Amino acid sequence: MDSPAGLLIRPELKGDYEKITGLNDLAFGQQGEGRLVETLRRNPLFIKGLSLVALIEGNLVGHILFFPVLIRDGHKVFRSLVLAPMSVLPGYQRKGIGTALVNAGIDEAREGKHRSVIVSGRREYYTRFGFRPAILYGILPPVNLSADLFFAMELIPEGLDGVSGIVEYPPEFSGF
Repeated sequence: MDSPAGLLIRPELKGDYEKITGLNDLAFGQQGEGRLVETLRRNPLFIKGLSLVALIEGNLVGHILFFPVLIRDGHKVFRSLVLAPMSVLPGYQRKGIGTALVNAGIDEAREGKHRSVIVSGRREYYTRFGFRPAILYGILPPVNLSADLFFAMELIPEGLDGVSGIVEYPPEFSGF
């Protein structure tokens, strides 16, 4: 699907914060994801260049965040990113904006030398970007998430070689 004409994707700016919260609230029909983004932004692990916004004619219509997580296997710890949340205003959904955000975020994560990305979501959506069931890598979700909806993607060749374990989300994700 092609992106809409005039679509601009860029890193978030401080002036976007309130709009990002509202956008997430509208897209998800609740206030949880908007608050999640606000609290993650205050976490010292937050990577500013991995919180991206989509604009059409200067209007913020989409947002995506990639945040550091750990994959723990006993005493071994591996670093990864989680794609969460991603939101597009309801009137702009199914127009290629989410696809453009995911692709732009993956590109930014690669440029930042990150090795992998984890996501929980619909198989038919995320597999088209190259995500594969995380279990194929020996990566398991926390107990509150379904392994059937849990996917991983290598950002560099062999980026998940030797990686296995359970993904540990930061405490801000509690309740999601």
